[in-house]
Amino acid sequence: MSVELPLWRALTGYRILTLVYTLCLVGLSYRYYAHPLVAVAYMAALTLWMALTWRRTTSPERCTRQFLVADLGFAVGGILLTLAVDTHARIMGGGPTLPSIWAAGAVLGFAIKGGWRWAAVASTLVAAANLIERQELARDTIHNVVLVWVASVGIGYVVEVARSSERTLARALQIEAATRERERLARDIHDSVLQVLAMVQRRGAAIGGEAAELGRMAGEQEVALRTLVAGGLLPPHGGLPGAAPTVPHQAGDDLREDLPAPVAAAPAASGTGPCDVRALLAPFARAGVTFSEPGAPVELPAGAAAELAAAVSAALDNVRVHAGDGAHAWILVEDEPDAVLVTVRDDGPGIPEGRLADAEREGRLGVALSIRGRLRDLGGSAQWVSVPGQGTEVELTVPKKGASGASEGGRRGKAGT
Repeated sequence: MSVELPLWRALTGYRILTLVYTLCLVGLSYRYYAHPLVAVAYMAALTLWMALTWRRTTSPERCTRQFLVADLGFAVGGILLTLAVDTHARIMGGGPTLPSIWAAGAVLGFAIKGGWRWAAVASTLVAAANLIERQELARDTIHNVVLVWVASVGIGYVVEVARSSERTLARALQIEAATRERERLARDIHDSVLQVLAMVQRRGAAIGGEAAELGRMAGEQEVALRTLVAGGLLPPHGGLPGAAPTVPHQAGDDLREDLPAPVAAAPAASGTGPCDVRALLAPFARAGVTFSEPGAPVELPAGAAAELAAAVSAALDNVRVHAGDGAHAWILVEDEPDAVLVTVRDDGPGIPEGRLADAEREGRLGVALSIRGRLRDLGGSAQWVSVPGQGTEVELTVPKKGASGASEGGRRGKAGT
């Protein structure tokens, strides 16, 4: 809901309530007017105007400039008409004008519609009419004039700030949605296209001849595509998009970047209801990978469970790249009261300190997107603990409550691409 809508509703209520108050005020002062029939005629016209136009102040689209000018005309005209309707003694004694406090509603309409500048102009016109009606610079008149002027200008300024904040928030939400969708697409590209291009480059260089040229071209496209999905980061070694890297990729040079294929494709989760995480992670168990699970089902929404399984697959790929085929890995699933915790541990050499941050800065997004990005979209987290010579442990946490909304948002994003 727009931040302006409550203001327009409040203005509509103000105009209706002040009209009722003004009718009562004129009714009580009827016998004191010099020309009471003129006062009655004005109030009848004002009531008819309100009956025909009260919906104009319920939204900014209905409240046009022409309406605001006409509404202000009723207010200023009623104030000046008081000179001809009321007695001189009542006017000099500070008696209320015909529109009374209803006139402030016309000024507030300008403030909400056009900001503080419009409010300043409208309140100045009402102030001038009040001073002309009073015929002197009386203290109570000046007090009321300044009050209306300051209130309308202040409300107009607040409206401008609110509009600016609303536009900034809308832009931030658009950027966040676009960033999340870009990261999702980047993960899919990283898990498939980039790995295939890296494999073609490496195999082509090994075979030689025409295959080497094909491998070189694949390497160029890999660098360009990697730069694109990294959000404009410079490719490794400061090269330009589309240029071949100055240092060829070596097996194990990055976390899960140059694998010919994932260790095992994450099984797909069908449907939108709860899914047992154990069923998705059990296929990863094989020689060299030990899978431990609780005795009861560990349920997450289907989309969240699939993303968690894909993150585990990426972690196992990293084990094979860095620890080698002889390393052993353990997958442990824990069902906490408010989250699902999956730990992937290996007995490899560990990850050198700062290697993850360096890989992300260089545009290598295996950990940043395939693991950490997936968990972040689910409202969870991924933590690495690595000791040189003692292996690496990756702890993946997915909250049970946050995963439901995140997985639904992910499905909506995929449906819209």
